[in-house]
Amino acid sequence: MGSFKNSVFILVLHLLEGALGDSLIQLNNNGYEGIVIAIDPNVPEDETLIQHIKDMVTDASPYLFEATEKRFYFKNVAILIPENWKTKPEYVKPKLETYKNADVLVAEPNPTGNDGPYTEQMGGCGEKGDRIYLTPDFLAGKKSRQYGPQGRAFVHEWAHLRWGVFNEYNNDQKFYLSNRRRKPVVCSEGFTGETVIQKCQGGSCVTQPCKLDRKTGLYEEGCEFIPHKDQREKASIMYSQSIDTVVEFCTEKNHNREAPNEQNKKCNQRSTWEVIQDSEDFKTTTPMTTQPPSPTFSLLQIGQRIVCLVLDKSGSMTIGNRLNRLNQAGKLFLLQTVEQGSWVGMVTFDSAAYVQSELVQINSATERDTLTKSLPTIASGGTSICSGLRSAFTVIKKKYPTDGAEIILLTDGEDNTISACFDEVKQSGAIIHTVALGPSAAQELEEMSKMTGGLQTYASDQVQNNGLVDAFAALSSGNKAVSQRSIQLESRGLTLQNSQWMNGTVTVDSTVGKDTLFLITWTTDLPQILLWDPSGNKQDGFIVDKNTKMAYLQIPDIAKIGVWKYSLQASSQTLTLTVTSRASSATLPPVTVTSKMNKDTGKFPSPMVVYVKIHQGTKPILRSKVTALIESVDGKTVTLELLDNGAGADATKDDGIYSRYFTAYDTNGRYSVKVWALGGVNTASQNASPQRNGAMYIPGWIENGEVKWNPPRPEINKDQGKQVCFSRTSSGGSFVATDVPKAPIPDLFPPCKITDLKAKIEGDNLINLTWTAPGDDYDHGRADKYIIRISTNILELRDKFNESLQVNTTDLIPNEANSEEVFVFKPETITFTNGTDLFIAIQAVDEVSLKSEISNIAQVSLFIPPEIPPEKPSPSLPCPDISINSTIPGIHILKIMWKWLGELQISLG
Repeated sequence: MGSFKNSVFILVLHLLEGALGDSLIQLNNNGYEGIVIAIDPNVPEDETLIQHIKDMVTDASPYLFEATEKRFYFKNVAILIPENWKTKPEYVKPKLETYKNADVLVAEPNPTGNDGPYTEQMGGCGEKGDRIYLTPDFLAGKKSRQYGPQGRAFVHEWAHLRWGVFNEYNNDQKFYLSNRRRKPVVCSEGFTGETVIQKCQGGSCVTQPCKLDRKTGLYEEGCEFIPHKDQREKASIMYSQSIDTVVEFCTEKNHNREAPNEQNKKCNQRSTWEVIQDSEDFKTTTPMTTQPPSPTFSLLQIGQRIVCLVLDKSGSMTIGNRLNRLNQAGKLFLLQTVEQGSWVGMVTFDSAAYVQSELVQINSATERDTLTKSLPTIASGGTSICSGLRSAFTVIKKKYPTDGAEIILLTDGEDNTISACFDEVKQSGAIIHTVALGPSAAQELEEMSKMTGGLQTYASDQVQNNGLVDAFAALSSGNKAVSQRSIQLESRGLTLQNSQWMNGTVTVDSTVGKDTLFLITWTTDLPQILLWDPSGNKQDGFIVDKNTKMAYLQIPDIAKIGVWKYSLQASSQTLTLTVTSRASSATLPPVTVTSKMNKDTGKFPSPMVVYVKIHQGTKPILRSKVTALIESVDGKTVTLELLDNGAGADATKDDGIYSRYFTAYDTNGRYSVKVWALGGVNTASQNASPQRNGAMYIPGWIENGEVKWNPPRPEINKDQGKQVCFSRTSSGGSFVATDVPKAPIPDLFPPCKITDLKAKIEGDNLINLTWTAPGDDYDHGRADKYIIRISTNILELRDKFNESLQVNTTDLIPNEANSEEVFVFKPETITFTNGTDLFIAIQAVDEVSLKSEISNIAQVSLFIPPEIPPEKPSPSLPCPDISINSTIPGIHILKIMWKWLGELQISLG
């Protein structure tokens, strides 16, 4: 029997390996199926929006088909319609499609007017993105002059989402020097246009040619490259799909490798088409010989939430007080987490299944209390998971179809028959969330969650980690408006001895406070419980359940904003404290914390990555303190500080996504992930990310020789925004580790790649380098040394790094990971003259000589400003020969005037 279970486990791990996110997208015979486009519940009802979505995808499909050399097209799309929109006969109930696994979200812009389409990308080059964001005005075509046709822009975003490529423009640096020439950041290099600046004063604006900055050799700040409306170049879509002639991605032949853009920085100067060719999509398809069909659409409307708890009460649930812990976690879910109006049923199982409650709609506290009384109190018997699931399907079918219904399956036992009902689970259309309790829970649970789009969690027997309560607290609806979802503010646990105290604080911020619940659990005797609100008023009225060993207090109305203090006293037992709440207002988005791993299975020595997204609506929350607790199946824990610094595992600085590598494997099996996030005096919200991965905003066009400016892009506030103080806890689910060797575990982890290398020239031809230090093991610890090499040829440096000229780094001692590094050197053996382009890259080495990948390549160009001649008296000059009635287009007049002014300057010299 053991060999059978091991073979099943290997199959499950194979199916899970490399999985990222919850997307339902599948590539079937060159066509993308299962795409989910969700309309945010806060978007005002507008039926034309649905047609706009259909038009966009329909137009995008042939554009994608031709751009990928007849390989890919959009086959079918599900559009999720909010529950608060009017129902229609053609709207059907979703199955596995939810807001949580939506690939595209249509939402109102924040700030207003910032309608640019963009894609959230947590990972690096070639890694799938997470979600595309569009606005109603964009879909309605109101921004087509700035971003181009909606279908074309959607293909740009699809490339971010599906293939992990990046922008080939740069909003922060629009020009660069190369071989003494000033060049715009474009790809490919053949685009034509003018470098101009628009200067406005008193409501009047004038277009002028850009002046040169004599110190840098580049153009003055605010200078724009305005493309001609008529072009010949066909690439690249990741530069500007809005240009009519652009129908291709940049290839190895026409890619601009020197341009300082995100594609070059993150993908080692590779073109977007090279990255796409390396994707699994490309490798598993061949070009089509016929034209693809038009995409089809299904209209799905979110309905009432239907949940059935399927709870293990087998004999093994007596171990480690598991059954009582199940009651504590189950009561939190029933009293607080599940939303008002939901339908909830309950099934328990051992070697057979038992219906504890048919579906009941939660309309008041009465139904909640009644359901808590149905939780199991006696554990005995074997484990038959399929019996529990089949019984749950029957309970649901008595009132509703199982399509889109949710099942919360908790088990601590092994069951070698679980795969027998996999087909029934798939055919049911139900979403199954799994909670694996303890080290022996069935090894196939993860596949059950994965095949149905459910959440997978793991809770150990370490009570102080509060894992089981956290797992149930995470099971709020993925389809309800965020204002209706339960939000976990705190989750702590501690084992106390000799009348010790467990003291702490919880911050209730202005975005939450409704339905706030304080829950305390204990393992032996009722502890002393003290709680004070921000005004110092002691809170009484805890409801004590001695049988379940828990006490809870529901704060009426909206909890006071500020710091709540608690003190719990006990001896020789473990206490936990959990605090949950809801949004204080339907119109004020709450601060939310969501976390995930980069994949479901970690195969040693490949590192895992923890991602935590902290936002208020679409605003990123910056400078938070974020900590992840990762617990192995053996109960060992590792604490990681997550960072939003744009280095190591973190893809983009200051985007509200905090990341870190995990390499501290200690055994094979399940690992749970828990996150704490705190906002303090330095924490702030920001109106938008400084550089989004999205379609380029075209500032204007040159048509018939004249610059026609588009409306200015809404200002993005890069300064510190409104201060945000908050506390949040989030379950990051679980993952499975494989191939971990027995102790002592060998050091097979190199330093991580340096991704933020920057270079600039200082006086006397000195080159100043800055970067974020990697660690000994990815972004942990301290590297042993750095290897810095330089070349005047960017491809030789990339492809022949070990043969390139090495810089003397004898005095360069690496700092601790995530510290800022600064190194200044002078090229000694390269002739560094005016106009010389120099390319620089770094490799980190650890104490066992493991080397990092080559860093991003930084570039400097030596520019020696011309000497300013002494001033001389100005002779009288004739006026330039320009008639006041000239018919030369405005930009040409400006060119002639600029030339005349230049001649005047020369004559003055």
